[in-house]
Amino acid sequence: MSAREPVLVPFGPAPEERVQLVQPGARRTYPAEVRERLERDAATVVARYPRPRSAIIPLLHLLQAEDGYLTPAAVDFVSHTLDLTGAEVAAVATFYSMYRREPTGDYLVGVCTNTLCAVMGGDAIHAALTEHLADDPGSVTLEHIECNAACDYAPVVMVNWEFFDNQTPESARTLVDDLRSGHPVTPTRGTTLCTFRETSRILAGFPDPRPGANDAATAGDATLAGLRAARETGSTAPDPSSAEETTTGVPDVPTDSTPDEPAPAPSADVPGKEPR
Repeated sequence: MSAREPVLVPFGPAPEERVQLVQPGARRTYPAEVRERLERDAATVVARYPRPRSAIIPLLHLLQAEDGYLTPAAVDFVSHTLDLTGAEVAAVATFYSMYRREPTGDYLVGVCTNTLCAVMGGDAIHAALTEHLADDPGSVTLEHIECNAACDYAPVVMVNWEFFDNQTPESARTLVDDLRSGHPVTPTRGTTLCTFRETSRILAGFPDPRPGANDAATAGDATLAGLRAARETGSTAPDPSSAEETTTGVPDVPTDSTPDEPAPAPSADVPGKEPR
């Protein structure tokens, strides 16, 4: 038997990965006047929660609003504010896809390419925009996005998390051209777009200054089709009390684990089945 060659298993991110928290030119500290302003805003956010660490998600949005993406300075600021380790903050910052880890333009254009959107043309839209923005992305940053629960309007494009329904490669190109030229753009459901940094600040829990921002309809005809059909046929949901009656007398089946207690040891027994 010939000697086996050793196998090298590298750890850490791949060299080509573009989503690291440490980017060339990224802030590592904030100027004194910026930090003072952020501390005031952070105090407003933290005061909403009974436990300071619960404010980590809105605080990361607040810091994202400062630079358009999360930097080492942002992680350090949140860590210091909430008395958490940098690893704890970075774990949240790198888990959620709404947090950016590289410079982002005024408009984050996301194309859904999950199953239904892809079948309906999402892949073609993303390919068209990739080519269209290749030479001059300008104020637009393009990315794939996961399903955003608007499958009834596939294929869907989102700009700063606002929906643009039933898109085509042609309409998507027109959309990004309008964004780059500075023309006011209104999503399918919502009011005129604001910038990515302004959106991040709103997501941090600060007021949305756009007129009518909270008045726009959030559901369209396709989304409400099932509700209309139910009303037309007189369909109703089951009475909760009747559901409780049907379960009366059913023995409790042991669960795999109980909150705040260790998980049970592995067992060959199947809960709810009698041994043969």
